[in-house]
Amino acid sequence: MVSGFSGLPGGVAVSHLSVYDWPAEADGGVCGGTPHMHLTCSEGYVVTGGRGAVQTLTTSGYEVTPLAAGTVAWFTPGTIHRLVNEDDLRITVLMQNSGLPEAGDAVLTLPPQYLTDPETYASVTVIPADAPEAEQERVARARRDLALEGYRALRDAEGPEALAAFHRAAAALVRPRLAEWRERWERGALAAATATGEQLDRLGQGDFSHLAGAAVRAEQPSAYGKFGMCGRLDVYKGT
Repeated sequence: MVSGFSGLPGGVAVSHLSVYDWPAEADGGVCGGTPHMHLTCSEGYVVTGGRGAVQTLTTSGYEVTPLAAGTVAWFTPGTIHRLVNEDDLRITVLMQNSGLPEAGDAVLTLPPQYLTDPETYASVTVIPADAPEAEQERVARARRDLALEGYRALRDAEGPEALAAFHRAAAALVRPRLAEWRERWERGALAAATATGEQLDRLGQGDFSHLAGAAVRAEQPSAYGKFGMCGRLDVYKGT
């Protein structure tokens, strides 16, 4: 029997996002989320309601992409991105590698002194899961504002040195977790691609036995309203 893959197509994951409507006083009162970057994962947005934008910063420069209901936008690893909420912006997020962007593959654009080692970084970014909701919100807002401080410095910098320094620090921060990430990739995207390759090989030989193992799966969110980097998240356990 051909090997199968039971996750979402291609080893992606989804979550539902309501972008923060918290104004940032140091940024002219603009409402939105926490600027950050993924190192190994692409991410896509399917806008389901409201209006806003995603600000991005790469080696090619700074851009603003408007977002409205029906927009599909996506970006590759290395894209610093910040969601801006102009009017009740709601998004279904598509994440490569079985949700790795929300499971570790993200570095916030903190000022350099907070990027020196994993412990220092965690001290200002980890939201205590067992804390009251008001305390979780306080930490989420504080880390958003701290990341905006570093983000503005990167945007205002002349030349490529500041962005290269952030890339270097981010890569060093995540290095201790790469084995864990590789395991997630092997169980997800790699397994999905391998299964497709095996099915193509078998079909080419006239073997269609995998069709007899067809199955349907469905689930509801495993958690609602979690404090994420960009907003409140409804997340799924099995994706």
